[in-house]
Amino acid sequence: MATVLVIGASRGIGLELVKQYRKDGWRVIATARKQEDCDALAALGAEPHKLDVNNVEAVAGIGWKMDGEELDVAILNAGVYGPRHDGFPTEADFNSVMHTNVLAAMRLLPILAPLVGAAQGKLAVLSSRMGSLSERQSPQGSLYRASKAALNSVLIDTALVHGKQGVTCVAFHPGWVQTDMGGAGADITVEQSASGIRATLAALPASEQAVYRAYDGTTIGW
Repeated sequence: MATVLVIGASRGIGLELVKQYRKDGWRVIATARKQEDCDALAALGAEPHKLDVNNVEAVAGIGWKMDGEELDVAILNAGVYGPRHDGFPTEADFNSVMHTNVLAAMRLLPILAPLVGAAQGKLAVLSSRMGSLSERQSPQGSLYRASKAALNSVLIDTALVHGKQGVTCVAFHPGWVQTDMGGAGADITVEQSASGIRATLAALPASEQAVYRAYDGTTIGW
């Protein structure tokens, strides 16, 4: 039975990924910050772990709990947008966005990569087209953009270290999705985004270098 780990699965795209992988018969390991969300994941047939990605002890603990696992797919979905304005960022806003979107990845990816490598699998992060440097056409959401560009950098470094061990690293733009972050007027549903991410992962050839894809498989420039 194929195994997938979804980090940040309490709602939105992460929760939908759990539902779709379970429906297809995968063994699903999933994390959430709150116990009630873990209980809901268990009710879906997932194996839940309580995890706050900003808690260094909890991150170390998930590494201990996952020791010996072989993951066909691992998806780091946890992330925040931060302030909706583009004015002078407060230190609290900066720390919240950068700790959740970047520091957590710097701690988690080195733990997850060997588990993915054991299955010659795929390690994905939920990035955004807004993190692209080469395709940027707007400064809107500058703090979020900076965090996703930094996340991409962390993923590229992860591939440089673990790509030769069989880990295929991919940064995903999930689309403009109808979630709490994207809003009701967004282009696509969570079901469409999650389905596209899964299909793109399944079709993605092994690569020692990190790749950047939209949910529908379209290549994005770093």
